Amino acid sequence: MTSYASSSAKAEMSELRRLRTLLPPELQSWVSVEGTTAVNPPLITSEEIGKDEVEVQIDMVKWEQLALDQRNLLFWHEVARIQNDTIPKDGWEMAALAIGLGGAVGELWVQDGLLLLLALALCGVSGWRLWQKNNNEKVMTDLVEADEKAIALAQRFGYTLPNAYKSLGSALKVLIEQSPKKRLRSKYEARLDALKKSAAKAKPKMKTQSVDAY
Repeated sequence: MTSYASSSAKAEMSELRRLRTLLPPELQSWVSVEGTTAVNPPLITSEEIGKDEVEVQIDMVKWEQLALDQRNLLFWHEVARIQNDTIPKDGWEMAALAIGLGGAVGELWVQDGLLLLLALALCGVSGWRLWQKNNNEKVMTDLVEADEKAIALAQRFGYTLPNAYKSLGSALKVLIEQSPKKRLRSKYEARLDALKKSAAKAKPKMKTQSVDAY
């Protein structure tokens, strides 16, 4: 039992080290890769852990069920989200909204026009940020753009364009099959549909290469 646990831990550390080598050089000094210890975590996600520092967190149990090329493309998708600055930030918006609303109500009582305007402005900014974070259309746009950038990153690391599309497409298919939650499954399906369209557009550019992996 101890031997199995030790072997599993070594395999996880080896995979994490391998993934760190897949970070573009410009990210290696401020992006780390770790296995998550959270309960029922997402397969892969990113989180700001300090000023100018981001940690990619991976559920290693689920991760190791994927083929190597599938892991690589899903990892580069997450890297692309970091590069595009679309990972979740510190949740200051709700606190700011509460402060703004409280300030607005307070200023109505004391009738200070300038402070009321400042409180309403704070409400407006924080409310706009919350809407952006939860807007489904924007979220999907960000995910699709990250997929496109993941394809480019794969090529940067030696993948052919057809193989990059194939690897990401097959990974999304696996995630669709393994996702019990309808909302999450719908996101994967939308990403796969967008990827198919992107692959179709890329076909003429690849001469004798084929991207009909679907």
